[in-house]
Amino acid sequence: MRICFPVEQNNGLKSAVYGHFGSAPMFVVVNTDDSSVSVINNGNLGHEHGNCSPILALQGQKIDSLILHGIGAGAVNKLRAMGVEVYQAQKQNIEDNLLLFKAGTLQKMSSTCAGHSHGGGCGH
Repeated sequence: MRICFPVEQNNGLKSAVYGHFGSAPMFVVVNTDDSSVSVINNGNLGHEHGNCSPILALQGQKIDSLILHGIGAGAVNKLRAMGVEVYQAQKQNIEDNLLLFKAGTLQKMSSTCAGHSHGGGCGH
């Protein structure tokens, strides 16, 4: 499984999860099958509000899940249409959120709970 996290700086599993998907400078992708970590630069960083294109942001890379603090409803819907499950981050770094994900305690984010300015809203 390939799990993606928006980040400002790449510090591997210690990277802080960035506040908003669309404006994150990059994404760290963790492959849980082989524990590999890769980085994707945000190819859609300069989009206008409400016009985020997740496939451009992710440079066409296949991911299975996205764990983050905030995202707009439109982006959630687009990601779900791509087959990507979106989860509300509960901790500050990737490693801690991965542990919660593996334990099954992270809440899926719906488009009604999404909101880039306040970090999702439904998970807090």
